[in-house]
Amino acid sequence: MKQSTVRPSERAAVLAAEQHRKMAQSAHAYVRGSTASFYEWLESSSGRGLPDGPSIWVCGDCHVGNIGPVASTDGALALQIRDFDQTVIGNPAHDLIRLGLSLAMAARGSDLPGVTTAHMLERVVSGYQAALQPEAQGETLDDARAMPKPIRQLMRDAAGRSWRHLADERIEGVEPVIPLGRRFWPLDRTERAAVDNIFEEHDLQRLATSLRKRDDDAPVRVLDAAFWKKGCSSLGRLRIAVLVAIGRGQDERHCLMDVKEATAPAAPRDMMAKMPQDNARRVVTGAGSLSPFLGGRMVAAKLLGKSVFVRELLPQDLKLEIEHLKQDDAISIAGFLAHIVGRAHARQLDAKQCTKWLAEVGRDRLASLNAPSWLWNSIVDLVGTHEAAYLHHCRQWAIEDAT
Repeated sequence: MKQSTVRPSERAAVLAAEQHRKMAQSAHAYVRGSTASFYEWLESSSGRGLPDGPSIWVCGDCHVGNIGPVASTDGALALQIRDFDQTVIGNPAHDLIRLGLSLAMAARGSDLPGVTTAHMLERVVSGYQAALQPEAQGETLDDARAMPKPIRQLMRDAAGRSWRHLADERIEGVEPVIPLGRRFWPLDRTERAAVDNIFEEHDLQRLATSLRKRDDDAPVRVLDAAFWKKGCSSLGRLRIAVLVAIGRGQDERHCLMDVKEATAPAAPRDMMAKMPQDNARRVVTGAGSLSPFLGGRMVAAKLLGKSVFVRELLPQDLKLEIEHLKQDDAISIAGFLAHIVGRAHARQLDAKQCTKWLAEVGRDRLASLNAPSWLWNSIVDLVGTHEAAYLHHCRQWAIEDAT
């Protein structure tokens, strides 16, 4: 079956097969795609004994691939968390463990020794704690000189990108059409009509005109739209790419919008905390708290009775990929990413809360090691669990692929 002919009723099966294939590519890829296993561990007896953190917005799925360069509405660029499907009000220790697991699996995939993983986790703690210090409060941008070399290069690449770069990558050129095929599938008439309708709403019109000093009253119209087979996250959800024109004549500009269904989070949450009941509003609110650059570019809406969030894709938004790490880079990247996560948490806390959480993070620490026992034991347990689950997944996928 050609993927360009995939009908709405066939999407789930094709996406499930694609997800299984991707998760079989490496243990690190399996960790990224098996978020549910991580939550199950947190809910089990193995996940108990963690520090009791303040009740704040957390990413919920804080792996390496969900951190990267993000542009603001006024053109500033920073490294921030960039995915909030699972954001909830919960324990910030969960984000730290999820990041540590992702880094540990990346190190194993790069054939780095276990000693390197130990140093990476030590740097995770020191980088995270540095973000909770009083002198770090209020920081948004980073000094490029303090960035690890791979991240510094990624930020330079992001800063030099234009609409043409984004269009070439996403829709294979600047022509006002989304090409159907491997990545984009056709919408049915009902879906396309619904897309046209929501982009006539005030909030979506304002979102389209809010960036790059576009006129508030510039006309906005949908040029094309298609179902987006993007990663594994589209499995079971509505995901639509929308090509939008803003303005008229010589002033007309194009942009690409990402419309994604928001579903109930699986991440553990504080049951006493009040969160928006609408899942798209939950995502937008969490993003605004953790990643102000991205949160300021998102809008919650309704599409075909489903809760969706919409954001404009900018050329500067890139994903951090660390499939192959050198030892020195691995250690410095671990600390830098943990600092980014710590900063996202700290901006929600006052000075007294930061001081209390800082002490709690460092409890159960051995004199000779910076990584406390609660974090080290959690990562060791999770690595073993995910390595075994990855091999079982590969065996099952091999059997299914052979049939």
